[in-house]
Amino acid sequence: MSGLVKMILTAYKDGKFSEAIPGCEYKVMINPEKIKIDDKISHNDNNITGSGSDYPTFNYTNGSELNFELVIDCTGVVDGKRLLLPVEIELLKSVVYNYNGEIHRSNYVVIQWGISTEFKGVLSSLTTEYTYFNSLGLPLRAKVSLSFKAYKDPELAAIEENRQSPDMTHFISVTQGDTLPNLSYQTYSDSSYYVKLARFNGLNKFRNIKSVKNLIFPPILQDK
Repeated sequence: MSGLVKMILTAYKDGKFSEAIPGCEYKVMINPEKIKIDDKISHNDNNITGSGSDYPTFNYTNGSELNFELVIDCTGVVDGKRLLLPVEIELLKSVVYNYNGEIHRSNYVVIQWGISTEFKGVLSSLTTEYTYFNSLGLPLRAKVSLSFKAYKDPELAAIEENRQSPDMTHFISVTQGDTLPNLSYQTYSDSSYYVKLARFNGLNKFRNIKSVKNLIFPPILQDK
């Protein structure tokens, strides 16, 4: 990542990431060599008696985790104006780690790197390893390992969840290979609504819908 725009970590005071804290940001000295993003899903392991096998069923998504390492070099080789390692470490912590009394927690953080890539989350761990010292034993270089958990404001998450709910009206764009039973299952987790969906959308043939560009899927009907 050495040729990219320098990574910047910016502190926010709200989980909607609408209000950045003035002056509370950290611009890295050296972009991380690699960035790791983990996306995890939780399953319930269901065992069928006598089968000896588990059949995992979807539970929920755990969200994304971002992990990377920063090298902070205060020897003067990287930046002749940033020569105090303790100051650099404290500045980084003030953005991502320190307790913010105004919001009663550590800050929300936006990590931006490259031209248009960003990650919104909160710090889950920070580990500092000092790797180089001067003749007096003062640290001049450190490797900082950071882990962030993606954060989504509960109010915004609830709105998004409602938009995906079968109790909401959906406007579906039909693509090649779609069938009404499959779209019914994807929306309602039940393919048997396809007859009512065909009637609702004025379709004569529910098996061939490739000539239709858009369909309306109303709130789920209880009187199947």
